[in-house]
Amino acid sequence: MSKSNQESEYPLRNFPASVRRPIDKSEPPNSDSRASLLHRHRQRNERGQEGHLDPTPLQIEPRTGILGQFSSVMSQAPLLSRSGSSQGAGSYGLTTTKEPPDHDGVDGISKQDRTQAKSSAITSGGTTRRSHSSRHRKGSRSSSRDKRDGISQATEGDEPGNTGEETINVDGDNSDEDLPDDSPYSEVRASVSAFDDTSLSISTPRMWTLSMLCALLGSSSNLFFSLRYPSVFISPVIALVIVHPMGRAWDILLKRDGDPVQAFHNGVRQGSINSESTSRMQRLRLWLAQGTWNEKEHACVYIGSNVSFGFAFATDVIVEQTKFYHQDLSIMYQLLLTISTQILGYSFAGITRRYLVRPPSMIWPGTLMSTAMFTTMHKTGNKTANGWNISRWKFFLLVWSGAFAWYFVPGLLMPALSYFNVLTWFAPENVVVANLFGVSSGLGLFPLTFNWAQIAYIGSPLLTPWWAAANVVGGLVIVMWIIAPIMYYKNALYSAFMPILSSAVFDDTGKPYDVSRILTKDFLFDREAYQKYSNVYLPITYALSYGVQFAGLSALITHTAAWHGKEIWQQTKKSFSEDQAGKSGYQPLSTEASGNSSPTRDRSIRSGSTTKEPKVEGLMGGEDVHNRLMQRYEDAPLMWYLATFLATLAIGIFVVEYYPVYLPWYGLILALAITAVLFIPVGIVMAITNQQSSSYLICQLICGVVFPGRPVANMVFVTFSYISSAQGLKFASDLKLGHYMKIPPKILFNIQMAATLVAGVTQIGVLNWMFTHIPSICTPEAINGFTCPIARVHFNGSILWGVVGPQRFFGNGGLYRPLVWAFLIGAIAPILIWLGGRRSPSGSVWRKINLPVVFGTLSFIPPATGLNFSVWAVVCFSVNSVLKRRAPAWWGKYTMTLSAALDSGLAFAVVIIFFVLIYPGFMEGFKWWGTEIYKQVRFPKRQRL
Repeated sequence: MSKSNQESEYPLRNFPASVRRPIDKSEPPNSDSRASLLHRHRQRNERGQEGHLDPTPLQIEPRTGILGQFSSVMSQAPLLSRSGSSQGAGSYGLTTTKEPPDHDGVDGISKQDRTQAKSSAITSGGTTRRSHSSRHRKGSRSSSRDKRDGISQATEGDEPGNTGEETINVDGDNSDEDLPDDSPYSEVRASVSAFDDTSLSISTPRMWTLSMLCALLGSSSNLFFSLRYPSVFISPVIALVIVHPMGRAWDILLKRDGDPVQAFHNGVRQGSINSESTSRMQRLRLWLAQGTWNEKEHACVYIGSNVSFGFAFATDVIVEQTKFYHQDLSIMYQLLLTISTQILGYSFAGITRRYLVRPPSMIWPGTLMSTAMFTTMHKTGNKTANGWNISRWKFFLLVWSGAFAWYFVPGLLMPALSYFNVLTWFAPENVVVANLFGVSSGLGLFPLTFNWAQIAYIGSPLLTPWWAAANVVGGLVIVMWIIAPIMYYKNALYSAFMPILSSAVFDDTGKPYDVSRILTKDFLFDREAYQKYSNVYLPITYALSYGVQFAGLSALITHTAAWHGKEIWQQTKKSFSEDQAGKSGYQPLSTEASGNSSPTRDRSIRSGSTTKEPKVEGLMGGEDVHNRLMQRYEDAPLMWYLATFLATLAIGIFVVEYYPVYLPWYGLILALAITAVLFIPVGIVMAITNQQSSSYLICQLICGVVFPGRPVANMVFVTFSYISSAQGLKFASDLKLGHYMKIPPKILFNIQMAATLVAGVTQIGVLNWMFTHIPSICTPEAINGFTCPIARVHFNGSILWGVVGPQRFFGNGGLYRPLVWAFLIGAIAPILIWLGGRRSPSGSVWRKINLPVVFGTLSFIPPATGLNFSVWAVVCFSVNSVLKRRAPAWWGKYTMTLSAALDSGLAFAVVIIFFVLIYPGFMEGFKWWGTEIYKQVRFPKRQRL
């Protein structure tokens, strides 16, 4: 390595003059201080500019005494930056600039040298002290603007404020100074590294083996248990935790001292390992031992698990067709239906990357838990945060252990702590108390539970911004806690004859509706039997849930058009202009242009962006450090996604036309058109708020209106429309995770496609094995509870909306026709809010109101209850509002790790309890006060309507 490369690790001459304090050229009095070290380093660089390189290697002598080190460094090298105006304690709080991966000997400077040569924020006695040298950064911002069109040559130490430490703003000042180049969002800064190491291995036999193994085992297990009651879901978080020791063990078993050094570029091994001097077994071992287990490989394995662990919705359709409609389906049909519906979503995700993945504002909060986990498991840095010195890894282990052990109490031994409707315990026969404070069939007005599964039922509250949770709570209070009780006690829509909250539909006697009584032996609609039996009646919360879904659909479109329509149009025009110019969205980073012949770690300068959160109507503009770091990687061409879409579309048309689905080809086009219209609006809401607006009901209703009397067509229509959208959002979320973890897009494309194909083929094989080897499956007489409960619910839905039809609910004379007005309310309300907020300041309440979130999230009621929402909101407010303001450093360091530990501890406990205690039958007959008290609420006998 040349001396010029050796001395470029900290090229201080690249710092703009505006951020350097004028100093005396003479040697500082203390020659051992860091200030003296940086002084000599600057002189050496200046001599290097003149062509006279000092051959003396740089020696770093650590100075003892924290305050002494601080005063020495700050006297000559004011490198710490202050927070911007929006980074006060009332806003972001913590600003984290992650430390790059540690690799000794990179560019000729050791890990210790790099660490000691950085300036740091010093925390002493719980008080954070900051450098005020960022007052000089005004000039540096102009320097950044000069480089706006390119990638800086500077490496990690080049930019003022790039300390590798946690820089914490505790003053809450309103200065206009910028933060170091990073994401404008505190959640991202706290969880995602602003550095990239392109020398890490990614596409290795270890990564591919673990990815496919997880896809195979996870998809088969979840499908197997989806047909059973009670069921259990194996979360991808379990794979995230388990594969880490497996990856470490792989390295320990296969690596040897003296193995040749292997170079990796953009995740792919460079050169060949074949050698005439090694045996065939030796070459095989070296091939298997490529690279080293690291956070990028870990992220790829998790992404492969994430897209494959959920059972394919198409398998539910196959179960219903086979066991309920008694259709004889070929294996080819099953494979084509499953694969086409799963992969169509990937096409939507890839085509909309410019809108849903690349903008910094598209945070995808759900991915931040994963990035925090990767940091926890693969990084060793530890900074003091509001007096807490425990490392993230130890913190994770402690919380995980506690969550795992505690779940045995509310999840097994004392369920009353989970359904903590304590007020109903003292008045079990009081219907009013049960309706207001009950959990399973009440409004849950008493927000208290001791079960994390209840708290995180609609998603972890630690991953949702408080402003978004406030929207959800506002909708909950108005719709479910005010409107619903008023309508219930006024007997609107005959609701007083039914429970106030239930996921079932009822007949005119107040009993659950028996769908089998209105069907012939061939599962056709029997109109005469329907008229003799009963109309279908909905509980009031169920009916209002339909209403808010109607409003949410129209609000989603008008809200997106009002606040983001201009940006979507600009992004679309920009995309077309780049395509016509022969460019893709991302361009590979030219190392020659940057002047860096070996850029293993690079951090680009800010290109017209700041760390202030953009306004609501400016969410898709600008770029952040993660965008620019990804520019070095060759993008997956848009044609890959278009070709995937066209191929799966052709397969889908073949399926609906050739097989007994009774859905014409133009019905499939209509289903995909619904997805195309709603995908970007739904994706924007989910990417910003971590709340998904469901189009499931809308798809059922549209198909029921356009193709009445076709229940199988209704199921397939919903599968192609809703599931393509849901899968696409999952794929888009994983694309963002790959964006944060700096995974080359082409490698990511291959991983997602391969895992999806493996999961689809595996699930079809497992499903047909179960059909053959489990007696009486999907019937009440099935052994071990394999009654197919989820498929049964979807089957009933296909009968109601595909056979009975939406006209009998919402048509002329229909009992629930007034709910149709919700479409108009949802369409107009966002426009009124936009008119009131477009000229208001950025902190205005008008700009915080998001009606798609208000309406869309409430569609989870039922089966979710008021308790799930209320306690979720309390935890979100406590952590993401109160704690974030009062202890910003703690919030930034531990919050995402806390969420990951609670979720994964719960997931492991659920699996252990089910397989070790419940499935073998050890808990049969286990009853005591703690398992029965919450069940004692008794409702009066229902009268006939």
